[in-house]
Amino acid sequence: MLTTASNPPLTGVTVLEVGAFMAAPYATMQLADLGARVIKVENPDGGDPVRATGPFIRGESSPFVRLNRNKESVTLDLKAERDNAAFRELVREADVLVENLRPGAMSRLGLDYPTLREENPRLIYASASGWGQDGPLAHLPGLDIMAQARSGLMSITGFPGHDPAKVGVPICDLACALYIALAVTAALRERDRSGEGQHIDVSLLESGVSLAIWEAGMYFADGTVPRPHGSAHQNNAPYQAVRTADGHVTIGATTPKTWSAFCHTLGLDDLLSDPRYGDAYARRQRREELIEAIERITTTRTSRSIVDDLELAGVPCAPILDYAQVFTDETLRQRDFFWDAPHPTLGSAEQLGSPMRFSRTPVRRAHAGPPLGDSTATVRAEMSHVDREGDE
Repeated sequence: MLTTASNPPLTGVTVLEVGAFMAAPYATMQLADLGARVIKVENPDGGDPVRATGPFIRGESSPFVRLNRNKESVTLDLKAERDNAAFRELVREADVLVENLRPGAMSRLGLDYPTLREENPRLIYASASGWGQDGPLAHLPGLDIMAQARSGLMSITGFPGHDPAKVGVPICDLACALYIALAVTAALRERDRSGEGQHIDVSLLESGVSLAIWEAGMYFADGTVPRPHGSAHQNNAPYQAVRTADGHVTIGATTPKTWSAFCHTLGLDDLLSDPRYGDAYARRQRREELIEAIERITTTRTSRSIVDDLELAGVPCAPILDYAQVFTDETLRQRDFFWDAPHPTLGSAEQLGSPMRFSRTPVRRAHAGPPLGDSTATVRAEMSHVDREGDE
């Protein structure tokens, strides 16, 4: 269990979110977990489109109540003059604004960074988009799958000779969101020194390309264009899923020590003494024949027995779990990863935990994603109070 001696790290920071779907909401979820007050500004006509995304539990979107935990919802029609003015009042008191509308949309609303900076010079304004705030693609819609396609990720995902495949989760959306959260925290730290805010521009495209560490190493070294290898590693072997008698297991016997232990444990000493597999480079060059030789043994044994023996020998390995197994996993349960978040309609909604574990300032576990507009009256009342203080 985590210590609860102090408030979360971003306590006292106010964040406005003008977001939909994934990139901005996932970024602000991180900030909310870290203690920031996140006010999610939604259109009164339905709010964030994720609210209409199933599956539904008693009328509530199951994805929404998890993606938008620890936030408040305020309904404002930013195209309406009165609500636009109300939003500007919120901006004057905010530390951060995170948005993921298409580039130019906030400008048309009169809510772009140069305009809002005049009202709050300390404002940190973060924009997530498909292709960036400028450049030849900026005007185009950009969803995760398009970013996976243009970033090269789809060219290396899947198996050789098969149709293109995307990563199973919206990886460009999620990476962009995490970069936004990281950039915001860095900008807050810099503001402590300078007293000034700034604009942050993070794209799904560049977030996806930034993940290509191994691929860049190959291409910039000798011009090799990376291709899909299924579950196998680009440069190391054996480092992939192998077949067993009842499924698959993953193995990573890539160092001299783990390669030796792997061969001894599975009775593959003939491979260990074979000069064709004498080092990691040679094993990668002969990956297909190597895996074929390994699977002649692994397909005679169950996944559980292989994992048990390899774990005992100190060889990196793991079973391949489906999400029913993941969400009931004993390791995650013992580490208190999942938690129940209160919700006014559902009673509670089980949440995925934050992987950030602080010894002194733990992340916040407050409530599930809010009903549409649940905090509108409260926030407006606060705004009126601030206005009265300013008049005194």
